[in-house]
Amino acid sequence: MSRELLNSWAEYHDGIDRILALAKRQLWIYDEDLAAFRLESPERMDCLQALLAAHPAECLAIALRNTEPLQRNNPRLCRLLATYSHNTAVWQTPDQIGHLRDSLLIADAASALIRFDRDQPRAKLLLDEPDEVRAYWQRFAAIRAEGGTPLATTTIGL
Repeated sequence: MSRELLNSWAEYHDGIDRILALAKRQLWIYDEDLAAFRLESPERMDCLQALLAAHPAECLAIALRNTEPLQRNNPRLCRLLATYSHNTAVWQTPDQIGHLRDSLLIADAASALIRFDRDQPRAKLLLDEPDEVRAYWQRFAAIRAEGGTPLATTTIGL
């Protein structure tokens, strides 16, 4: 059980790696556009692929305020999402919650990385703190309940 306050981008990225390594059953992400997550790195892609390969049911849910940067700048992640479309959900949140400025990364409803503002690295890292993470898990569930537009991970055309 651990709680840490992170103040720099380096600490924030280390927190992402720590949370990704802990995710064994489920990973939930809420963010502006995933740019700060840098999920295209080989190590992070390996963590995501291991999680997705291990679970037939939905285990990765990503809610974004803007999905266009994901589609434009993350080809490996988009291929991974297409390959594992049966156990992933990615969507753009509706405009009515566009004012939210925080970012959530939640693993197994027990560990989380909470960035307080999308423009700042200041964040809270919670490791094996299910009681405290519960409020963030519920917040993500409320964001998900708002609906939105699902991301098509494959291109249809002639």
